[in-house]
Amino acid sequence: MHVGLVVNPIAGMGGRVGLKGTDGKVDEARARGASPRAPERSRRMLQRLADHDPTLSLSAAGDPMGASLAREAGFDPQVVSEPASETTVDDTRAAIAGFIERGVDLVVFVGGDGTAADVADALASTGIPMLGVPAGVKVYSAVFAVSPEDAADIIVSFERTERREVMDINEDDYRDGEVYPELRAVAWVPVTDELQSSKQLGGGTVDALAAGIADGVDPETTYVLGPGSTVGAIKSALGFEGSPIGVDVWRDGELLVRDGSEAEILAALGDRNVIVVSPIGGQGFVFGRGNPQLSPAVIRRCSVEIVASRSKLDGLSVLRVDTDDPDLDAELCGWQKVRVGRFERRMMKLI
Repeated sequence: MHVGLVVNPIAGMGGRVGLKGTDGKVDEARARGASPRAPERSRRMLQRLADHDPTLSLSAAGDPMGASLAREAGFDPQVVSEPASETTVDDTRAAIAGFIERGVDLVVFVGGDGTAADVADALASTGIPMLGVPAGVKVYSAVFAVSPEDAADIIVSFERTERREVMDINEDDYRDGEVYPELRAVAWVPVTDELQSSKQLGGGTVDALAAGIADGVDPETTYVLGPGSTVGAIKSALGFEGSPIGVDVWRDGELLVRDGSEAEILAALGDRNVIVVSPIGGQGFVFGRGNPQLSPAVIRRCSVEIVASRSKLDGLSVLRVDTDDPDLDAELCGWQKVRVGRFERRMMKLI
């Protein structure tokens, strides 16, 4: 097996600081104190891969797009390109061209949907499969592993590939609350159970659920309300217009933070805090997709209430978390009660 590795070093930087993406927002993300997410996600995947097979043949883009990260894990990568210090899509294309020239069997990329679209475009007509390590804010495509560790497991175990969709959305529209995923490509992808499916946008009636939450609020509890239409109905029931794709903080009739960053959410927390979050339809992610503002630091200071329509849960076998903190992921996993109505709850396994 010969694997090509390319890392988008700025992927996901805009998430925790409330920018909902990094396209065209790198300088603003840095000004808000954002730190890169992709390098650490890459380290986790590469360390697991080295545990599996330290002799694996690996090609990589030059720094800051993968080579040093591969060396840290003990690999001796063939460097196929030398990116600029401020990387662009041209650097991704140059890396893919180098991988094709060297005959790699699989391209592994670390990034989000934009990176997935760039990689798929560069691999078009080659038949070479691709696999994503999720590091972006938006992860709508069906080409990603669930976690960095799962990506490594897939690399060493897959036996066949199939065509999967690469989706992306316009980040400016996304920041305005408009979510319209567009098909960007269809790519060959390793097939295992650890690959997530495309995100589904279907909803269900959640009025009773929202009313039940609103009727039971505690005036001394701070409520951290995640993105999405299900939690959006709860925000409406509480009497305010929340951010449709952001995180809002509410306590005792007052909206403390609208569309908050990690730092703003942490500053607004009180002595008793509850995160109310709904899993993503079709994928089942509770944390780690579309809500990076709900960071490990935020989650550790809150209890968690998961809510969902019955129709959403009917399409899910399990729920998932991917918080960037494996210890926290392990603490969250297990059987969880998901509120599906004013009083009703359903048990779902979180993995």
